[in-house]
Amino acid sequence: MAQVSKEYDARLDSKKRITLRGAKSMYYRVHEKKDGTIELSPRVLVHPDDISQNTLSMVDRSVEQLKKGNASRPVDMKELNELLD
Repeated sequence: MAQVSKEYDARLDSKKRITLRGAKSMYYRVHEKKDGTIELSPRVLVHPDDISQNTLSMVDRSVEQLKKGNASRPVDMKELNELLD
């Protein structure tokens, strides 16, 4: 687990937003837990031109198969969510 490098109190503004001091990333993935804990993970977004042609063609084939109704059963994420909470 990562070491805490900063700790401070923050409050919601009138629009229910929090300001992050010295944020190192522009985008974050937000995880809200049942106990009220909020966890932020930095995200790096990739420009579409940086995605390989192989990956794009694989995505296109997958979308075609999905439109034809060829898809596996939904994955039950309940067990994983219980482990993460």
